[in-house]
Amino acid sequence: MAIQWFPGHMTSARKKAAETMAKIDVVIEVVDARLPEASANPMIRELRQHRQRPCLKVLNKSDLADPAVTQAWIDYYNRQPGVKAIAISGKKAGEVAKIPSHCLTLAPHRSDALKPLRMMIMGIPNVGKSTLMNALLKRRVAAVGDEPAVTKSQQTLDINSRMSITDTPGMMWPKIKYDSDGYMLAASHAIGVNAVMEDAVAAHLADILLARYPGMLTARYGFSTEGMDGVAVVEAVAKRRGCMLKGKWAGELDIEKASIIFLTDYRGGILGRVSLETPETRAAMMAAAVEPVAAPAEDIEEGGE
Repeated sequence: MAIQWFPGHMTSARKKAAETMAKIDVVIEVVDARLPEASANPMIRELRQHRQRPCLKVLNKSDLADPAVTQAWIDYYNRQPGVKAIAISGKKAGEVAKIPSHCLTLAPHRSDALKPLRMMIMGIPNVGKSTLMNALLKRRVAAVGDEPAVTKSQQTLDINSRMSITDTPGMMWPKIKYDSDGYMLAASHAIGVNAVMEDAVAAHLADILLARYPGMLTARYGFSTEGMDGVAVVEAVAKRRGCMLKGKWAGELDIEKASIIFLTDYRGGILGRVSLETPETRAAMMAAAVEPVAAPAEDIEEGGE
């Protein structure tokens, strides 16, 4: 099942972002540290590269991610031209406060009242942009919520006389290329609930955890994961948490309720510090998704009539 989510207001948001980017110095792209590439909007990269704008890649929610994997992603991004990567937790004001100084290293010519540093913060829904904005401005200037697409319009605000920042709505892209990305985004609550089926998302998440963090499942839910697949994990969670249907289907497992419990545990960091992708797993996924090149016509054996 492919997951797609592209609300109508995001088309106008993209157009407005392209216009604004012509007037800024540094793009701050916020991604989810647990899935940095899956949560990176390719349209943002295209827009900033077209305008030749440097990028501060902010891996937010690093307190929920595997620290060793996060460091691997930092190294990966810092090898890219015009990109500087940092990992932060938006809940820690001291870490957020360092964002402008990191941006200055990317645009050192913009550092005084005559040439103030103009920053633009971008990212997909629910990666924590609004929380970062409020922390940077030290007041509530952006609505914050545990639902994607809370921010609907741009606003530019002064941090001080030498710096300004433009907040933008969370933007998805029209078509998610890799099915796995859609599932990871849904698991991490970057996609509206109307676009997903919780049981399929939970099973996909469980498959990743079985491969990379099976001990976390055992520690949290108290069952052995040997021989299990993702669907079996969700069923086991249902049994452990007493998720049973009532009425006509009494006695059967309530998989939807168990899926929500499982996803909530992941999203809140209750399972532990989890990263859903690494640079290596990302490369392997993309390589596996490449369609085989058709053999030249002359190499194809001709059949008889």
